[in-house]
Amino acid sequence: MTDWKTITCTSVDGLATLTLNKPPFNVLDIEMMVEINAALDQLASDSSARVLVITGAGEKAFSAGVDVADHTADKVDRMIEVFHGIFRRLEHIAVPVIASLNGVALGGGCELALACDMIVASSHAKVGQPEIKLGVFPPIAAILLPRMLPPTKAYEMLLGGGNIDAAEAYRLGLVNKVIPKETFTQESGAFVNQFLGLSKTALVYTKKAIRAAAGKSFSDALAVGEAIYLQELMPTADANEGLNSFMQKRPPVWQHQ
Repeated sequence: MTDWKTITCTSVDGLATLTLNKPPFNVLDIEMMVEINAALDQLASDSSARVLVITGAGEKAFSAGVDVADHTADKVDRMIEVFHGIFRRLEHIAVPVIASLNGVALGGGCELALACDMIVASSHAKVGQPEIKLGVFPPIAAILLPRMLPPTKAYEMLLGGGNIDAAEAYRLGLVNKVIPKETFTQESGAFVNQFLGLSKTALVYTKKAIRAAAGKSFSDALAVGEAIYLQELMPTADANEGLNSFMQKRPPVWQHQ
């Protein structure tokens, strides 16, 4: 992987990890967002990666959001271009993407977490969209939060600009797991490992089916799901290995293809 100035990016034994590396608050400036886009382009072509984890350096913040200085009139067009480029790329990442919230995720940092497939959070983490207090709004969160929350709560978060703690985020279904700060590294790793032990092929086609079904009627979604299952998944080596290993009462040996 490339040497980066504002992030780190590694890929080891199927686990790709992208770390926002400007502690303590890991503020997203234009330079960092350009690097995130480039790293996501690299990861998209990394055939060895089975799971992508996005996290922040330190214990204070996943990310406190996009640098306010990059919202000024002379920079805002470029800022939106590179910031939204992150989400356009995440939309096409085939493997599961997990946000690991080691601290607060606010503004653009919260949007980055929401765009991942799953979120684990330290017990001291908070999430929120405070943009309204600066007289602006978060375009990504305005799309995602109403899809993920009851509309009334989405409106409250977007129009009120307040934060919620990890426990409430879990209760609302935004977060998969809340982990004590003292054991966050160990337990978040265990959460990720459950996916690393599975077939990449099955993970990729399952994620594809979930996304393909979104927004469709049941009958249309079923037709798409059937096509992915029969025409794309079933001819693969791992689908046959998984079924055969079960019938032969032995552990599967995944080829990830």
